[in-house]
Amino acid sequence: MNDYVYVGKIINTHGIKGELKVLSDFIDKEKVLLPDKVIYIGTNKIKEVIKTHRIHQNYDLITLENYININEVLKYKGLSIYVKRNTLDRKYFLNDLIGMNVIDNNITYGKIIDYYNFNGNIVLLVNGKKQFFIPYNKEYINNVDLLKKEVICNHVKDLIL
Repeated sequence: MNDYVYVGKIINTHGIKGELKVLSDFIDKEKVLLPDKVIYIGTNKIKEVIKTHRIHQNYDLITLENYININEVLKYKGLSIYVKRNTLDRKYFLNDLIGMNVIDNNITYGKIIDYYNFNGNIVLLVNGKKQFFIPYNKEYINNVDLLKKEVICNHVKDLIL
Protein backbone atom coordinates (compact mmCIF):
# COMPACT_ATOMS: atom_id res chain seq x y z
CA MET A 1 0.00 0.00 0.00
CA ASN A 2 1.03 3.54 -0.65
CA ASP A 3 2.41 5.67 2.21
CA TYR A 4 0.23 8.58 1.08
CA VAL A 5 -3.56 8.79 0.80
CA TYR A 6 -5.31 11.03 -1.72
CA VAL A 7 -7.52 13.65 -0.03
CA GLY A 8 -8.63 15.88 -2.89
CA LYS A 9 -7.63 18.28 -5.63
CA ILE A 10 -6.91 21.99 -5.59
CA ILE A 11 -9.18 23.18 -8.37
CA ASN A 12 -8.69 26.90 -8.08
CA THR A 13 -7.80 29.83 -5.88
CA HIS A 14 -10.41 31.87 -4.02
CA GLY A 15 -10.02 35.58 -3.43
CA ILE A 16 -6.69 37.43 -3.31
CA LYS A 17 -5.42 36.34 0.12
CA GLY A 18 -4.08 32.93 -0.93
CA GLU A 19 -7.09 30.74 -0.25
CA LEU A 20 -7.21 27.46 -2.18
CA LYS A 21 -10.44 25.85 -3.37
CA VAL A 22 -10.34 22.09 -2.73
CA LEU A 23 -12.67 19.49 -4.20
CA SER A 24 -12.74 16.44 -1.95
CA ASP A 25 -14.97 13.46 -1.27
CA PHE A 26 -12.43 11.97 1.15
CA ILE A 27 -14.28 10.02 3.81
CA ASP A 28 -12.38 11.61 6.74
CA LYS A 29 -11.73 15.08 5.35
CA GLU A 30 -13.12 16.77 8.47
CA LYS A 31 -10.22 15.18 10.38
CA VAL A 32 -7.58 16.11 7.82
CA LEU A 33 -8.38 19.57 6.44
CA LEU A 34 -7.86 21.35 9.74
CA PRO A 35 -5.56 24.13 10.93
CA ASP A 36 -2.08 22.90 11.91
CA LYS A 37 -2.47 19.63 9.96
CA VAL A 38 0.30 18.65 7.56
CA ILE A 39 -0.62 17.94 3.94
CA TYR A 40 1.46 17.01 0.91
CA ILE A 41 0.79 18.63 -2.46
CA GLY A 42 1.43 17.30 -5.96
CA THR A 43 3.39 14.32 -7.21
CA ASN A 44 6.52 15.65 -5.48
CA LYS A 45 4.61 15.63 -2.16
CA ILE A 46 5.53 19.18 -1.14
CA LYS A 47 4.97 19.44 2.60
CA GLU A 48 2.68 22.27 3.73
CA VAL A 49 0.75 23.12 6.89
CA ILE A 50 -2.87 24.25 6.81
CA LYS A 51 -3.40 27.65 8.42
CA THR A 52 -7.19 28.03 8.03
CA HIS A 53 -10.12 25.98 6.78
CA ARG A 54 -13.69 26.82 5.97
CA ILE A 55 -16.46 25.42 3.82
CA HIS A 56 -17.94 27.45 0.98
CA GLN A 57 -20.75 25.91 -1.08
CA ASN A 58 -19.54 22.34 -1.85
CA TYR A 59 -15.85 23.14 -1.52
CA ASP A 60 -13.26 23.25 1.21
CA LEU A 61 -11.27 26.48 1.30
CA ILE A 62 -7.87 26.36 2.95
CA THR A 63 -4.95 28.70 3.43
CA LEU A 64 -1.41 27.52 4.02
CA GLU A 65 1.10 28.79 6.53
CA ASN A 66 3.58 31.34 5.15
CA TYR A 67 1.42 32.30 2.15
CA ILE A 68 -0.57 35.54 2.19
CA ASN A 69 -1.61 36.24 -1.40
CA ILE A 70 -2.91 34.59 -4.52
CA ASN A 71 0.34 34.90 -6.47
CA GLU A 72 2.18 32.69 -3.98
CA VAL A 73 -0.27 29.79 -4.20
CA LEU A 74 -1.05 29.77 -7.94
CA LYS A 75 1.65 27.09 -8.34
CA TYR A 76 -0.64 24.62 -6.50
CA LYS A 77 -3.67 25.08 -8.77
CA GLY A 78 -4.65 21.74 -10.32
CA LEU A 79 -2.53 19.63 -7.97
CA SER A 80 -3.65 16.82 -5.69
CA ILE A 81 -3.51 16.86 -1.89
CA TYR A 82 -2.30 13.88 0.13
CA VAL A 83 -1.76 12.98 3.78
CA LYS A 84 0.48 10.31 5.24
CA ARG A 85 -1.39 7.07 5.81
CA ASN A 86 0.18 6.53 9.25
CA THR A 87 -1.40 9.75 10.56
CA LEU A 88 -4.90 8.36 10.02
CA ASP A 89 -6.80 5.84 12.13
CA ARG A 90 -8.28 3.70 9.35
CA LYS A 91 -7.15 0.27 8.21
CA TYR A 92 -8.00 1.01 4.58
CA PHE A 93 -9.48 3.64 2.31
CA LEU A 94 -11.70 3.46 -0.74
CA ASN A 95 -8.68 3.92 -3.04
CA ASP A 96 -7.19 0.75 -1.53
CA LEU A 97 -10.17 -1.30 -2.79
CA ILE A 98 -9.44 -0.55 -6.45
CA GLY A 99 -8.04 -3.68 -8.08
CA MET A 100 -9.42 -6.05 -5.42
CA ASN A 101 -11.49 -9.10 -6.33
CA VAL A 102 -15.17 -9.21 -5.35
CA ILE A 103 -16.01 -12.59 -3.79
CA ASP A 104 -19.44 -13.94 -2.80
CA ASN A 105 -19.90 -17.60 -1.74
CA ASN A 106 -16.40 -18.43 -3.07
CA ILE A 107 -17.32 -17.09 -6.52
CA THR A 108 -15.26 -14.24 -8.00
CA TYR A 109 -17.53 -11.73 -9.72
CA GLY A 110 -14.86 -9.29 -10.92
CA LYS A 111 -12.52 -6.53 -9.79
CA ILE A 112 -13.31 -3.16 -8.29
CA ILE A 113 -12.26 -0.53 -10.80
CA ASP A 114 -13.58 2.68 -9.23
CA TYR A 115 -15.89 4.16 -6.63
CA TYR A 116 -18.39 7.02 -6.66
CA ASN A 117 -19.98 9.17 -3.99
CA PHE A 118 -23.59 10.05 -4.76
CA ASN A 119 -24.68 12.52 -2.08
CA GLY A 120 -22.98 10.53 0.68
CA ASN A 121 -23.92 7.11 -0.73
CA ILE A 122 -20.76 5.37 -1.85
CA VAL A 123 -20.88 2.66 -4.50
CA LEU A 124 -18.08 0.48 -5.87
CA LEU A 125 -17.89 -0.13 -9.63
CA VAL A 126 -17.06 -3.76 -10.39
CA ASN A 127 -15.83 -5.00 -13.77
CA GLY A 128 -16.62 -8.65 -14.40
CA LYS A 129 -18.63 -10.42 -17.07
CA LYS A 130 -20.85 -7.36 -16.69
CA GLN A 131 -20.15 -4.06 -14.97
CA PHE A 132 -22.22 -3.42 -11.86
CA PHE A 133 -22.27 -1.38 -8.67
CA ILE A 134 -22.08 -2.57 -5.07
CA PRO A 135 -23.28 -0.23 -2.32
CA TYR A 136 -20.49 0.36 0.18
CA ASN A 137 -22.36 -0.68 3.32
CA LYS A 138 -22.57 -3.56 5.81
CA GLU A 139 -25.48 -5.19 3.99
CA TYR A 140 -23.29 -5.95 0.97
CA ILE A 141 -19.68 -5.66 2.19
CA ASN A 142 -18.89 -8.39 4.67
CA ASN A 143 -15.10 -8.12 4.98
CA VAL A 144 -12.06 -6.60 3.31
CA ASP A 145 -8.94 -8.77 3.21
CA LEU A 146 -6.02 -6.49 2.43
CA LEU A 147 -3.50 -9.35 2.20
CA LYS A 148 -5.52 -11.45 -0.26
CA LYS A 149 -6.80 -8.31 -2.02
CA GLU A 150 -10.39 -9.51 -1.72
CA VAL A 151 -13.66 -7.87 -0.79
CA ILE A 152 -15.99 -10.50 0.65
CA CYS A 153 -19.59 -9.60 -0.17
CA ASN A 154 -23.18 -10.73 0.29
CA HIS A 155 -25.98 -10.80 -2.31
CA VAL A 156 -23.76 -9.80 -5.26
CA LYS A 157 -25.84 -11.86 -7.70
CA ASP A 158 -28.86 -9.69 -6.86
CA LEU A 159 -26.99 -6.58 -8.07
CA ILE A 160 -26.09 -7.82 -11.56
CA LEU A 161 -28.65 -6.92 -14.21
